[in-house]
Amino acid sequence: MESGDDDEVLPRIPPPALPPAPRPALSAQAAALFAGGVAAGLVAGAATCTATQGGLLIGLVDGRRGRDRAAVGWFLAGRLASHTTAGALLGLLGSAVSLPPQARAALLVAAGLMIVVFAVRLMRREPACAPVPPRAYRAPLLGAATILVPCGVTLGVELLAVSSGSPLAGAAAMAGFVLGTAPAFALLGYVLRRVSRTRLARLAGVVAVAAGLWTAGTGLSLGGWLATPAPAAAGTPQQKVTVWATRDGYRPGMVSAPAGVPVEVVFKVADPGCTGTVTIAGRDVALPATVRLPPQPPGTLRYVCGMGMYAGFITFS
Repeated sequence: MESGDDDEVLPRIPPPALPPAPRPALSAQAAALFAGGVAAGLVAGAATCTATQGGLLIGLVDGRRGRDRAAVGWFLAGRLASHTTAGALLGLLGSAVSLPPQARAALLVAAGLMIVVFAVRLMRREPACAPVPPRAYRAPLLGAATILVPCGVTLGVELLAVSSGSPLAGAAAMAGFVLGTAPAFALLGYVLRRVSRTRLARLAGVVAVAAGLWTAGTGLSLGGWLATPAPAAAGTPQQKVTVWATRDGYRPGMVSAPAGVPVEVVFKVADPGCTGTVTIAGRDVALPATVRLPPQPPGTLRYVCGMGMYAGFITFS
């Protein structure tokens, strides 16, 4: 049958375009950073973070509250939540949301004093007299507060989250790091809960007081508020100097550079540890890195590791 003149030929409509398949790059990056965070927590972060932040666990073991087995779990949950949130913000907004060294130093001093108060309460077994959160919220809030007292390895992971440029990848890196350090914190919490019920509580309190004073001292050092005598300068001033970050500090601890001209400081890493992040000229730098300093006046420039434990000096002349 022939088609009439009135027959309408419909145009061929192409099928709707399918949305592009999601790229696996982001998820792969997040997975890689998560695995790297777990490794950093297990290998390098367990000792340094428990030493720096573990004193806050003392706030959970005074008297009756030390018998709550769930307290350490809530502490770790608060720690995971705060670090994951911080990682997402760092990945989203970059270094704009990271604390400057001076603010971090003040928080270290405050945390150290808080640890001392907790330790004294543990030794005296008296009711809480410090401004602490209510019982129901104390454990997760103390765990969340550990983000304000970062150890050197934490700072390195935070800088990694900043460089990722992705909230998912940044959160994955920080979450992996917290999970890597969780076994050490759980063990420390278990030991503290056991000790708080015995005569060793006073000894544990003394150790905690020392840890609190050490934490406050690192804050004073990081902020430059603790006078540190600079060693005598040695060698001929050079516009490019090399400094090695070791487990025991920076080598050489004192270098000479000419004043009035730009200077390059090449930081290399000999051993992973606290010195892997350096605070110099008011900013945090993850090592290895080359720091280019503008012309400096005659005098001494002090730099310090991210925890305020180890310092080095550059003498400009």
